[in-house]
Amino acid sequence: MAVLSIQSHVSAGHVGNAVAVPALQFLGRDVWPVHTVLFSNHPGHGAFQGGAVPPDLVAACLRGLADHAAWPAREAVLSGYLGQPGTAEAVAEVVDAARADRAALPYLCDPVMGDTGPGLYVDDAIPEAMRRLLIPRATIATPNRFELEVLTGRPCPDLAATVEAARTLSALGPPVVVVTSVDAPDGPEPSAARCLVTAGGAAWVVASPRLRFPQAPNGAGDLLAALFLHHWLLDPRPQVALSAAVSGLFAVLEATVPTGGRELALLAGRAAMAEPARVWGPIRL
Repeated sequence: MAVLSIQSHVSAGHVGNAVAVPALQFLGRDVWPVHTVLFSNHPGHGAFQGGAVPPDLVAACLRGLADHAAWPAREAVLSGYLGQPGTAEAVAEVVDAARADRAALPYLCDPVMGDTGPGLYVDDAIPEAMRRLLIPRATIATPNRFELEVLTGRPCPDLAATVEAARTLSALGPPVVVVTSVDAPDGPEPSAARCLVTAGGAAWVVASPRLRFPQAPNGAGDLLAALFLHHWLLDPRPQVALSAAVSGLFAVLEATVPTGGRELALLAGRAAMAEPARVWGPIRL
């Protein structure tokens, strides 16, 4: 059973498909990657080369994959950074095609569009394409807090507001919404938190210690989305999947600290990612 992963690709570093594919493979899952952009490295480094894959070429690759591979072997669809607005249509079409004989096929939409600080770093038409075409089809959506604000039009200054905005997003389609970069509950040390909301309105938060980096490594959100999908496919209780995903991500981030770099130490942390020494449990809100 394979995960169809439609995301960006970089030659150097670990973001988009360059982190989701090896991470899922380390965990024993087959992956069919289709790239939406081809970059030399993450644009956050400043200089880079490459560009977006035209939407019609992405669509052609997806059609060719459907012709070549046995669709019954697909396990889930995962999408991330789109590159161009038209790519949203290609993703929506392939989700519909993959569900033709399996209506409940899981689709995780990671609406990669921007972040607090830099703001929106994609084409201005992409948020609406996400909102119109992909969020309604999603089984799981994994926005960061900024992306949640863009998609819902609701400010998220604190955890309570973030949970309500996540419920608003869930009402648009996805039964499960995971939000990253949220304000953590009060604790003895600085924490990084992610909250989870389900269609029934239940909410949880999973917080882990905040590690110190000179500059935060790129790709943590992409890795969390892939890990959440993996664990959710093993156990559909979303709070259990989030706990396992956060714990695996923390193990990789912990392995990244000694490098002092901005790229995830995915190879060094792969064993701990699969079997983290510490598990951060879900807290029911």
